[in-house]
Amino acid sequence: MHPGQKLKPGARVVFEGANLRLHGEILARHFQGRRTIRLWTDEGTPVGTVVEQIGHIPLPPYISRPDEPSDRARYQTVYAREAGSVAAPTAGLHFTAELLDDLRARGIEQVSLTLHVGYGTFKPVRAEDLEEHEVDPEVYSVSAATAEALSRALHEGRRIIAVGTTTTRALESLTIGRGDLVQPSTANTSLFIHPGHRFRIVQGLVTNFHLPRSSLLMLVAAFTGRERILAAYRDAVAHHQRFYSYGDAMLIA
Repeated sequence: MHPGQKLKPGARVVFEGANLRLHGEILARHFQGRRTIRLWTDEGTPVGTVVEQIGHIPLPPYISRPDEPSDRARYQTVYAREAGSVAAPTAGLHFTAELLDDLRARGIEQVSLTLHVGYGTFKPVRAEDLEEHEVDPEVYSVSAATAEALSRALHEGRRIIAVGTTTTRALESLTIGRGDLVQPSTANTSLFIHPGHRFRIVQGLVTNFHLPRSSLLMLVAAFTGRERILAAYRDAVAHHQRFYSYGDAMLIA
């Protein structure tokens, strides 16, 4: 809750708009402004419906303007299907339906998975010893069809290119069974990928430029090497490229 760091268990809040009211009660207090909250409505309208009506798109804090109706489409991937993430998986923002069609026409197979981006994704790495940093668990789901396509690509020696660090974490959390068959799974992952990680599935990555001391930047450094990625960042700064959610992306392959 921002602002609201001083709200303690028992405190209540009310959100209003579009002739609707959403009530909240603080049940537990956690670090970095996080709270466990009970939500309910006056008329028994489903909470999700009210949130959709009066809620705002959670634009990144460095975008210094209120959210607009167009952000519901702009700050979302064209292939999003299920609600659950606290923020958009921003590497995918660069893809349009037309671009995906063009990739398919070029013989590039596309498969999907689900990972619900959690608040912990944005938690900075404060520990000097990386082994002491913990990535909060996030829910992911990889279907049998996607697992079969991944197994087939590995068997045929084709590269698997992940769109985004969240996709990479989900894929690298999967189990590879007998005969190098990737196993479908729906589970939580707390995998922290940093230099020294041995990639088993992902062989290419599309990703945005990330914040310093973030687990996301360390994942990219693990994939391409610390010095190479820092050189790419220096080049991006020199050419005035844009960073973060609405910024530029790079292909590492």
